[in-house]
Amino acid sequence: MAVEAEQREYAPKSKKPSEEEEKRRKKVTPGSLMKAVVRHGGGDEKPVDKDQVIYHCTIRTLEGVIVHCTKSEHGGKGYPIRQVLGKSNMILGLSEGIPTMLKGEVALFKMKPEIHYAEDDCPVRAPEDFPVDDELHFEIEMLEFSKAKVITEDLGIVKKTITEGQGWECPREPYEVISRIVAKAVSGKVILPQKAEPYCFTFGKSEVPKGLEMAVGTMTRGEKAVIFVSHSYLTGSPLMPMVEGVEEVEFEVELVHFVQVRDVLGDGRLIKRRVLDGRGEFPMDCPLHDSLLRVHYKAMLLDEEETIFYDTKVDNHGEPLEFSSGEGLVPEGLEMCIRLMLPGEVAVVTCPPDYAYDKFERPAEVPEGAYVKWEIELLGFEMPKDWTGLNFQSIMEEADKIKNTGNRLFKEGKYELAKAKYEKVLREYNHVNPQDDEQGKIFLNSRNSLHLNVAACLQKMGEYRKSIDVCNKVLDANPVHVKALYRRGTSYMLVGDFDEARKDFNKMISIDKSSEPDANAALLKLKQKEQEIEKMARKQFKGLFDRKPGEISEVETEPGESQASIEQNQEVGGLRQRKGAQVGRGGTLDFEEKKRGLFAGLWPSGRRIFTALGLNKCTIL
Repeated sequence: MAVEAEQREYAPKSKKPSEEEEKRRKKVTPGSLMKAVVRHGGGDEKPVDKDQVIYHCTIRTLEGVIVHCTKSEHGGKGYPIRQVLGKSNMILGLSEGIPTMLKGEVALFKMKPEIHYAEDDCPVRAPEDFPVDDELHFEIEMLEFSKAKVITEDLGIVKKTITEGQGWECPREPYEVISRIVAKAVSGKVILPQKAEPYCFTFGKSEVPKGLEMAVGTMTRGEKAVIFVSHSYLTGSPLMPMVEGVEEVEFEVELVHFVQVRDVLGDGRLIKRRVLDGRGEFPMDCPLHDSLLRVHYKAMLLDEEETIFYDTKVDNHGEPLEFSSGEGLVPEGLEMCIRLMLPGEVAVVTCPPDYAYDKFERPAEVPEGAYVKWEIELLGFEMPKDWTGLNFQSIMEEADKIKNTGNRLFKEGKYELAKAKYEKVLREYNHVNPQDDEQGKIFLNSRNSLHLNVAACLQKMGEYRKSIDVCNKVLDANPVHVKALYRRGTSYMLVGDFDEARKDFNKMISIDKSSEPDANAALLKLKQKEQEIEKMARKQFKGLFDRKPGEISEVETEPGESQASIEQNQEVGGLRQRKGAQVGRGGTLDFEEKKRGLFAGLWPSGRRIFTALGLNKCTIL
């Protein structure tokens, strides 16, 4: 037995030690840790930081008395210790000594008390009745070590890869996983024997133990791995019941295949299942917006018979359907799922009615409110035309084509799709540089028109403030742009900012007399809206000024008015104390306080009522 009495750097060299590690290492003084090789190991590799090590340990006194052992022949449990270097809590002597060992090696480490369990702040608790203060021999048999992936910080789940998988994609909820699984306890007892057929489960449905599912979620297709799962992660499941009296289970797993399942809307209604893998990598090789798509698909009702109502291979003379994405030419759910496919992929989609045919031209065979199923094959697609290298005239022609498509979508009420078309051109315009004044004028007019079309879409979508912001992009460059003033004024009116709307409509007339009919029509509509607001406000303030001091006015109700509205009007009429606003006999309500107290929520309608009465302040006697 060769004794290596010299002190050496036992720690792994793969990383710079932390301050805590360096502080512990300084406790290893000359003569405190000595190593003797009992049996040489094989190879040249030694365990490094983050490697998983599996070893047997026998601890003896210097007289040879065994005080602790993992082997069954010396009273131990019979299974080895498994730890991860740099992650597991270890006594100092082993954390320094184990990284010096080879696979299969047996070594004897002689340790002073201060570097085993008698170390100050030792992270490991000594076994019961252990001679903590004695110098001891630790005999270590290194069974194996390998790189490992720590799934949970408490080391409750650790994965050792045996065979690397393919690609980068890992299963996740709600993917359907096909795998071969064998399970045994650390004692070697088989818990789940190998079966001829692989096991199928849905990720996220608790059909396998929690710890196993978490580890499978880090695997790629075709990967083989050994997964160590501690008892706290061994939840009951259809795969295997709760295992009592077992501290840890070792799973051997081969991830045979998984079916990509996507909950497209996130609410479980629009589900896409990949049946046959396509070519390329997801999502880099999926169709972009404005791609020309070629697909075969079969459409059927989600009834008991799964009645087929359309099949391109039958109803389209065997020819695939060709359409450009982003133009609303097929049901929204169908296009959303095709955009998530790779060329050559086959997928099955189940779709709710609002993303199928309830908002699209419905075939005669499809009843209203019907859920449908599509079997789709993406044959291929052509990318949208690249404008790089095109001359100015060609660029403007391409822009007009996309703009015209956006105009069609707008007329069809598909405002989101129309906005996307206009915004696509605006993004491309960031790379267009007109060469002369004439080109500059054409380009500027086109860009302004696109911005105003976006503003019109936003108005239709109820995004009035965003519409105003887009109009400002045009008006910042050209403050006398009549159409931009009209569109911004309309947005101001819709958002309830009538004063700003009136300014824009009046400015239109001062700039261009030919716009006077449109501006006057807008001002008339604005006046009608103001009158509607004032009528509502007068009703809300009814009884505020026609009562005697100290009285609460009776509130007249309209037919069908709710009790809640009555109580609200009584509260206003009676001038109760609300949210800290002290208003009553001898009190004063200043409009500087409009956002607090009694009139919170009634501004600006209240302002117009009081202004109509010629009052800037209201004094209650």
